[in-house]
Amino acid sequence: MKDNINSLDELNKGTCMGIDAILFILDKVEDKNLKKLLEKDYHKYKSITESVKKIYPKYNKDKDPHETSALTKAMTFYGIEIQTLTDKSDSKIAELLLQGTNMGIIEGIKLLNNKEISKEVKDLIQEFVNMQENTIEYLKKYL
Repeated sequence: MKDNINSLDELNKGTCMGIDAILFILDKVEDKNLKKLLEKDYHKYKSITESVKKIYPKYNKDKDPHETSALTKAMTFYGIEIQTLTDKSDSKIAELLLQGTNMGIIEGIKLLNNKEISKEVKDLIQEFVNMQENTIEYLKKYL
């Protein structure tokens, strides 16, 4: 039970990071196709977050899933601002997003390697990892 809770908490934090990164960077994107793809990813992250919130009470009735802290959000925002201060190209934006997406994949796979989580939780994490792997493929085109 505890592994399911921890996995859902980590998954939710990962989706929150993706949502925040897209919101922080979207106004800097000039390419219309890249912007559409990021908006699509935003909705996928939101969908996974909603799924986490839906099943979380099965494993922990007393709390809501963990989200990213205000400090983490601020660090993400300022990191993006600093990294795009002198270079706001689509290539630079894709590079930043690739770095974060790769971290999400790594964390997701670590969670999947936990043999103690339920199939329901594992399937949701797999959906997250698959989504992130697809994101990597289209972001490569913008480097």
